[in-house]
Amino acid sequence: MSQPVPPPNQPHDAQPGGNPFAGQQPGGNPFAGQQPGAQPGGNPFAGQQPGAPFGGAPFTPPAPARNNIGLGLAAAVVAAVVAAAIYGALIGAIEREIGYAAVGVGFVVGFASGKVGGRNPALPVVSALLSLVAVYFGQLLGEAMIAAKELPVTVSELFFDHFGALNELWKADSNFISYLFFAIAAVAAFSGAKKAAG
Repeated sequence: MSQPVPPPNQPHDAQPGGNPFAGQQPGGNPFAGQQPGAQPGGNPFAGQQPGAPFGGAPFTPPAPARNNIGLGLAAAVVAAVVAAAIYGALIGAIEREIGYAAVGVGFVVGFASGKVGGRNPALPVVSALLSLVAVYFGQLLGEAMIAAKELPVTVSELFFDHFGALNELWKADSNFISYLFFAIAAVAAFSGAKKAAG
């Protein structure tokens, strides 16, 4: 004689020889009585505070220096010197001024001062002034590089020994666009310092 067959909609574990785990609570944790680190693949450091490798108080890094006008000015001066040198070399290489490069000079000076110095209200103004100086010296350096190709003097001789003549040459070559680059660089420096300070 055969055994009775359960109806098709009855669960499998109701049969003899069915699911051996049928008597357990659904969703039960098989690791409930163990330590958190004893679980396979568990985290042995799960009970610790973040940043505390062996218990105790977590290490908190010092807050970055914000609103530090000295560091902001130093960063702006360094950025102005580097940006002026790059801008002058670019002018000397292609033998003409590029407005986008003047914007870059201003933005780099402002961004450096704002990122390092923070939200000090003097930094955007100082950055704008330093960007004017950087664009001026960049244009002078470019003029010296162009003139050194045609004259029997070096760029350093023109820049240091004949600065008055170099300045007169720059005045003769400058036009409305040259002065517009100054204004654009100052605005870019001011806004760059504001954006970097957050």
